[in-house]
Amino acid sequence: MENIIEKIAFLKKERNALILAHYYQIPEVQQIADFVGDSFELCKIAKRAQEEVIVLCGVYFMAESVKILSPEKTVLIPNINAGCPMADMIKPEDVRNLRHQYKEAAVVTYINSSAAVKAESDICCTSSNAVEIVNSLPNEEIIFVPDKNLGSYVSRFTNKKFIYFDGYCHVHNNITLQDLERERKLHPNAPVLVHPECRAEVVDHADFVGSTSRILDYATRSEQKEFIIGTEKGILYSLKQNNPDKEFYPLSANLICPNMKKTSLASVLSCLEDEANHVECSEKIIEAAALSLNKMLAVMSQKER
Repeated sequence: MENIIEKIAFLKKERNALILAHYYQIPEVQQIADFVGDSFELCKIAKRAQEEVIVLCGVYFMAESVKILSPEKTVLIPNINAGCPMADMIKPEDVRNLRHQYKEAAVVTYINSSAAVKAESDICCTSSNAVEIVNSLPNEEIIFVPDKNLGSYVSRFTNKKFIYFDGYCHVHNNITLQDLERERKLHPNAPVLVHPECRAEVVDHADFVGSTSRILDYATRSEQKEFIIGTEKGILYSLKQNNPDKEFYPLSANLICPNMKKTSLASVLSCLEDEANHVECSEKIIEAAALSLNKMLAVMSQKER
C-alpha cells in the first residue's frame, strides 16, 4: 500500500493534479485526498484550484458538477462505473413533462442529479441550502427533483406548494423508525443525527437533521461524547478523525453506498497513470447546467453578505 501511495503522490505532482474525495469514500482514499468534503464543497474547491487536473473520488454526477463549474479543467473519475441510483432515476424528459403539467412552477433540482437534468432546471440546491434556495424564488409552486424525501423536509420550512418526483437515495430511504428506536435503546445518551434524505418519520424522531457537512460540524462542536449517525458509514472516518475522544454508532448496519465504495487506491493510481476516465459534457449541457448552478451560487452569495 505504501508503494501505491508513493506512486500516487509522484504522479499527482507530475500531472499537476488535485485529488478530491467525498466523505463516503473508503478511509484509504480519504487519506490520500488533498481535500475531503461533500459534493458541493468539492465543486467549489475544484473551481478555485490552480491545478489543471481534478481527480474526483466519488460518483459520476459529482464529477460532472465539477466539469460544469470548471469546464477548462481536465476532470477524471477513478471508476467510471461509480454511478448514483437516485440520479439515474430521473431523465431530462421527466423534468420537461413536469414543466408541461405545472407551467407556473419553478424546477428546483438537487445537486445529486445528472448534468442533463440540471440543464433542464431553473436552479440547483444542496441538502444544506435547499430551504434558502426555495424561499428565494418568487414562484408559489415548486417542482422538486429528484429526491422526494429531501423535498418533503424542505417543505416544512415554506408555505409553497411542492410537486415531488418519486426519487430517493436507497441508502437513506432504507433507514426505518425501528432502526432509530433500537439504537436509542442501545445508546440512550447519544443524540440521533440524520441526513434529510431520510424518510419523514425518521426525520421526525431525530435530534438533529442536516447535510453530511453539518452532521460533521454538529458532532465536532457538541459537548456530547457519543452520537448515533444516520447517513452513509463513510462519514464515520472523518467524524473519528476530527473527534478521537467521541464515539459514533451507525443508525443501521446497511448504511453503505456500493457505488461510493468502487473507488480504490489502485483505481486512483490507474486513473493518474493513464489520465483515464475523462468526464465530458457537451457545451450545450455545460452552458445550461451552469446557469442553474450559478443561480444557486448567486443566491447563497447574497445570503452571506
